[in-house]
Amino acid sequence: MPQNDPKNDPTLANAWKTKAGRDLTDAELMAMPESEYMSEQQLDFFRACLKKQKDDLLANAGETTEHLREDTSIVPDPADRATIEEEHALELRTRDRERKLLKKITQSLSRIESGDYGYCDETGEPIGLGRLLARPTATLSLEAQQRRELKQKLFGD
Repeated sequence: MPQNDPKNDPTLANAWKTKAGRDLTDAELMAMPESEYMSEQQLDFFRACLKKQKDDLLANAGETTEHLREDTSIVPDPADRATIEEEHALELRTRDRERKLLKKITQSLSRIESGDYGYCDETGEPIGLGRLLARPTATLSLEAQQRRELKQKLFGD
């Protein structure tokens, strides 16, 4: 094993024994033994992570509403008006992506409660902590996601 592997650091490897799941760092989570995969502590970690993301997205949505209300003043210059409208369109596209992410976060929180979180929808195998840290809303293992993307590339949606 490489020397910088978190599992080799006794401080990281044993932190999960004394900390609540939501208080673990990413490195401490990665250092947990495989036998603890999707244990109550890990589920607590991801539940807290997903709830924080959800709260951040909801706060952003509120700011967008306020921002769009503020900029509704009549601007006589067509170029300035076009710039403001383009900024609004970009902001709305961003919020639309965030709305879709919010739906995935809600689904992931439901998966935690039902006991399905962390396991691939297609194969039933563990998705892996690294992938879940990078994308907490992942529902497919890396291999299953790559197969799906290859099929979409070859055959379209």
